[in-house]
Amino acid sequence: MPDTVGVDGGPAPELAAEDSKLVVLARGARARVGAVEGAAVRDQDGRTYAAATVALPSLTLTALQLATASAAAAGAVRLEAAAVVSEASTLDAAGLAAVRDLSAEAPVHLAAPDGTLLGTVVE
Repeated sequence: MPDTVGVDGGPAPELAAEDSKLVVLARGARARVGAVEGAAVRDQDGRTYAAATVALPSLTLTALQLATASAAAAGAVRLEAAAVVSEASTLDAAGLAAVRDLSAEAPVHLAAPDGTLLGTVVE
């Protein structure tokens, strides 16, 4: 996982309210369908998009790829922030790459299924 925000290698700081909302939306998307991951993104206008992992025989998308694609399909040209809720301890490269296609600086928060912040990727 690229650079993670945190003081002296410690845990990432507490999330702002808008970013906490992304974690709540990602948790809901994951729980609704019992998916491996849930994700949510916020675009330049403050609109949010949530998604869960898709694993079909002909199509596989990470939750973060799908949330980003949904934002792009709705006309988003930049993302302000993203959050992923997963049991994994790192972000997948494909999802992070999708976010970076729309924003080089948007923080991507990784949280455990209980909503505990594990880290924030800023690069």
